[in-house]
Amino acid sequence: MTKKLFYLLVFFFSIPTINFAQQSGDSIQKTKITIPEIEKVYLHTDNDYYSIGESLWYKAYSVYAYTNQLFDHSKILYVELVSPESKIISCNITNLEGGLGHGDFILADSLGVKPGTYQLRAYTNWMRNYGDDFIFKKEIRIISPNKDNTILYQENDNTKTIAKNKKDNSKVEDPAAILIDFFPEGGSLLEEVISNVAFKATDSYGNPMEIKGTIYDTTDKPITLFKSIHDGMGKFILQPGKDQKYYAKVTTANNEELKINLPEVQKTGYTLSINSIDQKKVVTIKTNAATLNQNPDADLTLICTTRGITYFEGTQPLKDPKLSFILPEENFPEGIAQVTLYDKLSRPQSERLVYIEKNNDITVSLSTDKKQYIPKEKVNLNLSAKDKQGNPLIANFSIAATDTNGINENFDNTLDICSYFLMASDIRGKVHKPNYYFNHSNPARLFHLDLLLLTQGWRDFVWKKFPNLHKSQNFKVEKGISITGKVENLIGTTAKENNQVQMILLNNKATAMLNDTTDVNGKFEFNNIVFKGTATMLLNTKNQKGKNRGEFVLDSIYNLPMTVDFKAFKPLNEEENQITQLETNIRNKNILFNIPEENQLKDVIITAKKKKDDTPESRYGFADFTYIPEEKGPRFSNIFMLLQMTIPNVTATVNSVRFNRYNGPPVILVDGIETDMDLLSSISIDDIAKIEAIKGPGAAIFGSQGANGAIIIYTKMGKGSTTSKKVFHSIAMPVNGYQNTRFFYSPDYSKPNPLEKDKADIRNTLYWNPYIQPDEKGSATISYYNNEVDTTVNIDLEGITNNGIPIVVKSSYQIKK
Repeated sequence: MTKKLFYLLVFFFSIPTINFAQQSGDSIQKTKITIPEIEKVYLHTDNDYYSIGESLWYKAYSVYAYTNQLFDHSKILYVELVSPESKIISCNITNLEGGLGHGDFILADSLGVKPGTYQLRAYTNWMRNYGDDFIFKKEIRIISPNKDNTILYQENDNTKTIAKNKKDNSKVEDPAAILIDFFPEGGSLLEEVISNVAFKATDSYGNPMEIKGTIYDTTDKPITLFKSIHDGMGKFILQPGKDQKYYAKVTTANNEELKINLPEVQKTGYTLSINSIDQKKVVTIKTNAATLNQNPDADLTLICTTRGITYFEGTQPLKDPKLSFILPEENFPEGIAQVTLYDKLSRPQSERLVYIEKNNDITVSLSTDKKQYIPKEKVNLNLSAKDKQGNPLIANFSIAATDTNGINENFDNTLDICSYFLMASDIRGKVHKPNYYFNHSNPARLFHLDLLLLTQGWRDFVWKKFPNLHKSQNFKVEKGISITGKVENLIGTTAKENNQVQMILLNNKATAMLNDTTDVNGKFEFNNIVFKGTATMLLNTKNQKGKNRGEFVLDSIYNLPMTVDFKAFKPLNEEENQITQLETNIRNKNILFNIPEENQLKDVIITAKKKKDDTPESRYGFADFTYIPEEKGPRFSNIFMLLQMTIPNVTATVNSVRFNRYNGPPVILVDGIETDMDLLSSISIDDIAKIEAIKGPGAAIFGSQGANGAIIIYTKMGKGSTTSKKVFHSIAMPVNGYQNTRFFYSPDYSKPNPLEKDKADIRNTLYWNPYIQPDEKGSATISYYNNEVDTTVNIDLEGITNNGIPIVVKSSYQIKK
């Protein structure tokens, strides 16, 4: 049952009241149950700029799009690094657990990394059902202070000046390359109805441009002046007359003039406006006499939603040209609300976006034990996270401490978890200086945020397709890594039904064995597998009689990446100047410490030592015996004599090979492929690189096939058998799992390390921790050591509470000798 809520406005002038019925809590809850399971993801990175050779560290937060609560839905997150040339140069398969994950990229020359603006992109397979709407994108800058810098960005060879409006797409071309859009509040201009008209001006790279101008009517009479007031945006009031058309004469900062037509004026219809009065949001519906005459007492429905959930809805007959009411903000969560007006035929007539800000009554703070430290001194950082009653917050955070390198960073320019989940993710296109609108030190931020919503607010965003989103779910939720395929007959493509398929995964001395039976279509599936790094996959199939029969046809483990649409636009002069200054400061820091780049203490990457020879690594764990042929060792006439003479307790003839302790033959693999006697006899002993014998419990990794032991033969360069005969019922191949994530290295100067004694510590990222949770008292303590540079260190904490409130806290301190 719905409840009637009445909102009476009393101002110095009379405003007619409107009665709307708010949707009940039960009804809203029912809506939540039936809505699609949409994910959003955000990446917190340790920095926004990096030198070539450094590591980029990230923490992933995957949330339920409607509530911003952590969402344990997809388990695989694809994180890609996109170059200025719009090429994916690296991709991480990041494991998500409980909506959280982390990973890193090493920005090495081997990736083809050059100075320039790159894009960090993240998405799940499930997100692909909704196009580009929920794909996370963030720009990062890569510099090379010790080398000649040619900054890369994507130029548009066909760039022209385009100035147009949203309705009639009128265009004016000019060498200044300026795009100017006009947006009537609510969507349309209406004859004899006063409306706000917002506008936005950008250059061809999407950067804001300041403009001013005059509006003229059909008779070339000047009507009103306008001027941008924030990032190329502004607004003016216009009351269109009957049978009038309007145009703007615009003057740019370069004193160039443009003439642009405004959207056409409608003769009938409805407009929707929202104004802030006494800290309340007043919604006003307006129309003209012509509309009232055509539709007297027309029933209008107002639906107010946030992220696809309806929080206010009602129907009211319109008897007068103007009706107003106060939007019940207390019923809405924080974020962008979409207010849509429908006629009696459920056709949308007008729409307005408005930001609802909330006081969450929580306190999250960071404090260091000092405000100034000496180089390499230990820092003790204390975190406190509590609600207004003093109870500890249940939340998950990530934290980074970075050297500013002499640059006073403007945090308004960056993107954080608050500005992304609450605003930027619900607006199409790049938002210039997204954090400006959430910085409480900016007194006009909410007014300017309203301008952003009037101009850059979405039109056909995915929420407007709701509730039909479930009809286009072609991409599955990935709960783990899946290895699938089918088994066919060798002749033709007839499916092999009821074939036994065994899969063995060998990874870091760990083994997983899985079995499946093919269905009527020959299909087999191994789903929700979890492994990190590269593993060796062994597949074997047998028919119902236990004979090796059939041919594998494997599916791709991962889908092809999404289409890249990144253009690394040229930054503004102030941003370019900051990067130039940053490069200079880092270069001077290197000179000050009198060290070449290779002796800087940056990230410590532990890798295995490269073998001096070409002996292949073991794929199957520890062998009971290993034989490696020597260049001047004994010569054997064939493979069977070699096995007989070199492998202890093995009897080998042309017809059979077996361990003396067993009655049956062992499983024999050549470069991972199960081999019979005919194939074995065709191997040249000169091609053998290594032989391993497993006759104890270790042979259990081969299942029942290993009951009589195993002999594994590796050939030089993986040549395998020289015969033309091919094995189809077995496959051995490397497969990639989740990224084998590294731990962030932070030196401990209380324990001197001789290996680092001669290396200068000029790390840009001093500390990174992707998983920090307050204890039962709402506290956490973090310790790390400073670098040895006189500098300012910024501390950046981001995270989210269990009820979906994004948190950002920033702090800083000094390092001084």
